[in-house]
Amino acid sequence: MRNAEETRTKLLETAIELLSTRSYHDIGVSDVCKHAGVTKGAFYHHFDSKAALFAASARHHWEKGKDELRAIFSPEVPPVEQLNRYIELVCDKQERYAVPGESEVCVCPIFTAGGQVGPEDMEIQNCSRELADEQIKYLASMVRGLKGEGMLGEDGDVTTLARLVFQYVHGLLTYGKVFNDLDTVRSDLREGIYRILNLQCKFR
Repeated sequence: MRNAEETRTKLLETAIELLSTRSYHDIGVSDVCKHAGVTKGAFYHHFDSKAALFAASARHHWEKGKDELRAIFSPEVPPVEQLNRYIELVCDKQERYAVPGESEVCVCPIFTAGGQVGPEDMEIQNCSRELADEQIKYLASMVRGLKGEGMLGEDGDVTTLARLVFQYVHGLLTYGKVFNDLDTVRSDLREGIYRILNLQCKFR
């Protein structure tokens, strides 16, 4: 028998696993319970709704990966190394989270879900925005460092550049998923980010 915390964790992990291969609207509470091996009573003991589960699952997944981001964007790491480590992380995650038999490119499931839902599921959309903003803050700290060291060709706004990098990465991953083309993702990722930031050639 699982204790309450184990049951909750299993539900959180099952939700994000299902969302990695299926549309948010195609997943019901029954599906989650079946895959997690729990009853609906146990589900509703922990979560009021499907949206509440998926929002909590996204934050759970985000918290598990924050140590990795903190290490990459540490002030002790030179800005250009932060940039290259970030690019490597995006590529490495394709190997880590790609589902066998599915597309070899994976996109952020909660960010994708945020674009699928309507007004009835604002909890998902708000969570997607919140986590996007958090990632953009990490990227902004990196851009600020690159700018401070004179590595950028133009004096662009830090937050705007960070947001453009975030948008480009997620758009490229969506392209890669549609065309099932990891090679293009790998080749275009670095070049595209360098162009967005206008990183000087000598630092590329």
